[in-house]
Amino acid sequence: MKILVLNSGSSSLKYQVIDTKTNELLVKGYYERIGQPNSFLTHKVNGEKHKFEHPAKNHKMAIQFVMERLTSVNYGIFKSLDELDAIGHRVVHGGEKFKDAVFITNDVIKGIKENEELAPLHNPAAILGIEACEKILPNKPMVAVFDTAFHQTISKEKFIYAIPYEYYEKYGIRKYGFHGTSHQYVANRVAEILGEDIKKLKIVNCHLGQGASVCAIKGGESIETSMGLTPLGGIPMGTRSGDIDPSVVTYLMKKENFNEKDTEEILNKASGVYGISNVSIDFRDIETEALSGGKSANLALDVFHYSIAGYIAKCAVAMGGIDVLTFTAGVGEKSPYSRSEICKQLEVFGVKIQDERNNIKGEEKEISASDSKVKVFVIPTNEELMIAKETEKIVSKI
Repeated sequence: MKILVLNSGSSSLKYQVIDTKTNELLVKGYYERIGQPNSFLTHKVNGEKHKFEHPAKNHKMAIQFVMERLTSVNYGIFKSLDELDAIGHRVVHGGEKFKDAVFITNDVIKGIKENEELAPLHNPAAILGIEACEKILPNKPMVAVFDTAFHQTISKEKFIYAIPYEYYEKYGIRKYGFHGTSHQYVANRVAEILGEDIKKLKIVNCHLGQGASVCAIKGGESIETSMGLTPLGGIPMGTRSGDIDPSVVTYLMKKENFNEKDTEEILNKASGVYGISNVSIDFRDIETEALSGGKSANLALDVFHYSIAGYIAKCAVAMGGIDVLTFTAGVGEKSPYSRSEICKQLEVFGVKIQDERNNIKGEEKEISASDSKVKVFVIPTNEELMIAKETEKIVSKI
């Protein structure tokens, strides 16, 4: 099948068309600044990148323009959109309602909207993309693939927060976890590389980028993860705080006279390694500063690495051991320094990496030393392929 994978942001649209028969990426693109006069599209096909400055007032106009690119003589891959088999939408939060990818119906759209409070930056954007596609491609089957779905196998004692139980019953406040498609893809891929049955493996995957999470995958299922009710929880990230003492929030609100919006802004957009380092939101800049002797940048990365190592240890406890450790996403794939600093703190588990093997960026490779008790790999993630495969699975049943 030829599947269009869409990832809709509030003012952006990422897309790929994937042939699930060959796993080939046929085209990809990124529409930025939707709703602004200076919106533009970057479209890559046949190894060539093309930029189109084209105003798009809304997602419908953006998707319409993308469809025209996909069928154009110079930039397209289709003679007509009849060749497109289905559309897979990335949806961040499925709550407890959606435990797997689902065929999109009016009831599904309603369910996604019901979870908007849990992902106010993400779910409304996904709805914009879905509704735009309904108008432009009304007869194309569409599937919602949820970041949270992979973590629905986590047991109750691991997802319940120690607050009055009534708030879970009333509002669904619990740990959900995110980056599910990435964790699932990497776990399956490393099992394939090893030639092992995933059902027999205990894997910890570290998805480390601007957003970051750690996941324990036992027998192919998520049994523990770092992110919580929202993508703010867990390890410190590019600009997100990760886990902190809840009293920090109320204390800051009183001391700085912050309201709810101010506080969410600080914790989501001004914290993490950026908040500690005061250097940049880009990990590459922080690493450069740290390696040049910058004390704040060095501290920020120390906090980041220690927190990740701690969550890996927690995941090992949850699984009763660890066979494989994987690194993925921007930092995980491209920072030998971060991988090394994290693994140094895991020697108690028998984790050892080989420096020369580790000196890679963006390659799929084993980096563990020959005497390491745990296999360590770098695996570039492919969330879009996972979404395409899940979409194919659902559509083929129709």
